[in-house]
Amino acid sequence: MFKEYKTIREVVGPLMIVDGVEGVKYNELVDIVCADGEVRSGKVLEINRDRAVVQLFASSQGLQISTSKARFLGHSQELAVSRDMLGRVFDGMGNPRDGGAPVLPEKKLDINGEPINPAARDYPNEFIQTGVSAIDGLNTLVRGQKLPVFSMSGLPHANLAAQIARQAKVRGSNAKFAVVFAAIGITFEESQYFVEDFKRTGAIERTVMFTNLANDPAVERIATPRMALTCAEYLAFECGMHVLVIMTDITNYAEALREVSAARREVPGRRGYPGYLYTDLASLYERAGRIRGCEGSITQIPILTMPEDDKTHPIPDLTGYITEGQIILSRDLYKKGINPPIDVLPSLSRLKDKGIGKEKTREDHADTMNQLFAAYARGKECKELSAILGEAALSESDKLYAKFAEEFEKRYLNQGFTTDRTIEETLDIGWELLRILPTSELKRIRKAYLDKYYEKQEG
Repeated sequence: MFKEYKTIREVVGPLMIVDGVEGVKYNELVDIVCADGEVRSGKVLEINRDRAVVQLFASSQGLQISTSKARFLGHSQELAVSRDMLGRVFDGMGNPRDGGAPVLPEKKLDINGEPINPAARDYPNEFIQTGVSAIDGLNTLVRGQKLPVFSMSGLPHANLAAQIARQAKVRGSNAKFAVVFAAIGITFEESQYFVEDFKRTGAIERTVMFTNLANDPAVERIATPRMALTCAEYLAFECGMHVLVIMTDITNYAEALREVSAARREVPGRRGYPGYLYTDLASLYERAGRIRGCEGSITQIPILTMPEDDKTHPIPDLTGYITEGQIILSRDLYKKGINPPIDVLPSLSRLKDKGIGKEKTREDHADTMNQLFAAYARGKECKELSAILGEAALSESDKLYAKFAEEFEKRYLNQGFTTDRTIEETLDIGWELLRILPTSELKRIRKAYLDKYYEKQEG
C-alpha cells in the first residue's frame, strides 16, 4: 500500500527532503506527483527519524513543492526479467531502448540482489576462451572469475570489450552461453558502436545490453551495473546459463557515486570519493561466481580507465584488491600499432593455473606460458640495453632474446580486433616463437613437451 505525503520541505538540485514520514526504508522508490499529473521518480537516499532525503532520477526543474506530493511505493528498484531479454537493448533503468515492446516479466527482482553464501560457492576452474591470445595464453580467464581490464584514456578498450563479447565461449560444455553488457556513462557514438557491432556479427542474439549515456542522470548510472548483474543472476542461476558480464566504464560509475555523495554532504575520502567506495565496488564485483549444484555461473570483466594513467588511483587500486587479477593496456604498445595493446608483464590472472592444462586447454600450456613470460621479459631488457649501449654491446643470446621480444609483440600480441584464435592456435604460435631460441634456453619446459612440440614444429 502506497504512503503519500504533502510535506515536501525543500528541493536542492537533485535532492528532495520530505518531513513527517513513517515506515520508509532506505533505497525505497518514490513517485513525485505534480499538480498537473506529471510523475517524477526518485529513491530514498537517507532516513533521519521522520525525515527522508530523496534523490530524483530526473531534473527537479519546474517542480512546485507546495502543490506536489511524495508517494512512497514500499519497495526498492526492481527489474522485470525474462529469457526474452536476450537480443534486446535497455537503458540504465531497464526500459527498452531498441524500440521494442516492454518485456513480459517471468518475475521481478530487486536490483540490489542477495549475497551468495560463501559456503555455497564453488571454486572457479573451467577455461573460458576469449579468442585473444594475450588473455587465453598468458592471463587465462576462468569461469566464475572477476578479471578487470585497466585501460587509459584514448586506448581502444571499447574494441576489446566488443571483441570479447563476440568471441567468448566455454569449450566442451553444452550449457548455453550469454553475455550481459553494461555500458555506463558512455557517449551516444560509443553506444551505437556496440549495438551495431553486435548486430552485424550476430552476437546480439545471445546478448542483453544496458546502456547508460553520458547525459543521463547520475543516479541512473549507479543503477545500471546493478540492473545488468540482476539480469545475469537470473540467466545464470535460474536459467542455467554461463553468463559473461562486461561493464564499461567503472570509472564513470565511481564518478557518479562521488557526485551523489557530495550532494549528500558526506565526508569525502581519497580524491573526494566516498569512504565506502571499497564496499560499494565489492557489492558489484562479488556478485560473480559459481554456486554448488547450479549449472550456470557469472564471470565478470569490469573495464575502467585509470585517471591520469595512474594505477594507484583509488578506483583501480581498490578494484585490484577485490578482483582476481587485472589486464593492463599499454599506451606504448598502442603507439607501435599493436592491437589489442595488452601489456602482459604487469597483467595477472590469479586463477589462470586453475583453468589450464590437460583436458582444459592443453598439457603444455603451463610450461609454455612460463617460458614465454620469461623470454619476453628478458627480451625487453635486451632491447632497452641495446637502445642505451648500442647493439654491439649485446651478446649473441641477447640478440636472440631481443628478436624474440619483437616477434612476440608482432605475432602473438598483435592480432587485431577481428581475429578469433582457438587456444590451440595460440599455443602453436607460442611454440613457433620459442623456436627463435635454442632448446638450451628453454629451461622452464619439460623435456617431454620439447620432444613432442618443439621438434614437431621444426619438422
